[in-house]
Amino acid sequence: MARQTLLGVFPQADAAANAVGRLQQAGLSSRDFDILTGSPYPEGAFGERPEPHRLYVFPFIGAFCGFAVALLLTAGTQLSYPMVTGGKPILAIPPMLVIMYEGTMLGAILFTVLGIIFESRLPRFGTGLYDTRITEGYVGIIVSCDDAQAGQVEQAMQQAGAEEVKHGR
Repeated sequence: MARQTLLGVFPQADAAANAVGRLQQAGLSSRDFDILTGSPYPEGAFGERPEPHRLYVFPFIGAFCGFAVALLLTAGTQLSYPMVTGGKPILAIPPMLVIMYEGTMLGAILFTVLGIIFESRLPRFGTGLYDTRITEGYVGIIVSCDDAQAGQVEQAMQQAGAEEVKHGR
């Protein structure tokens, strides 16, 4: 069955919150719609589900990768080109710790930046439905539903106070 995208534009946040309740009563799950706003509202202000994030995982993975690369780089270099001087060990641990610390931090920072880009869903090549009034204080609700539900969804948004409902694919 084909999917259709609808964008409802609401002049007030209360009307958008009312529309979210009506959409849930119409049988849509919270995964089927998203709130678009230019103003900072707290998560769940419109009755939608909080979006889970995995940003905390990226620094740990980056730190592990940076540590592993630094360990392999320092130990590999010293083992590949050994310089035995006065019976000292080939692997010099104190200088290696500095390089491993720096590699760990570099990996954590780089992976955190990549995680922010990934969790922000960037880059987004297709813009989809959008209305410029959303940046002027209006609230938009974008809904993805089956073609059979499109009429019911449009009616629910108009009853909640939508100023305009746009259609797209």
